[in-house]
Amino acid sequence: MLIGELANEAGTTIRALRYYEQQGLLHPRRAPNGYREYDETAVGQVGNIKLLLSIGLTAHDVRALLPCLDQDITDGPICPASAQVIARRLTDVEEKIAALDVFRTRLIEVLVQAQ
Repeated sequence: MLIGELANEAGTTIRALRYYEQQGLLHPRRAPNGYREYDETAVGQVGNIKLLLSIGLTAHDVRALLPCLDQDITDGPICPASAQVIARRLTDVEEKIAALDVFRTRLIEVLVQAQ
């Protein structure tokens, strides 16, 4: 399928698909005329890429998960290649939550003192 067809099937834009390719997340074949050609598995891959980026992973993180993108990542066990990336991102999120909790506590203290 061509890039426009993939964009329609995957519910995204041609621009996003070009970005994914630029970031090394998608690897289309090139026809003799230079057009990008994708197989049917690209629809699922793009869905997985969109999901992973939407939950805060970076393109670099997603690139590390390329071996996992052919399977449905929303259902079933995660592929082993993703465990290290997910663990690192989880640590980052927990650190941000802890910092925000400290900030929240300080804001509450300031409000209580102001009353």
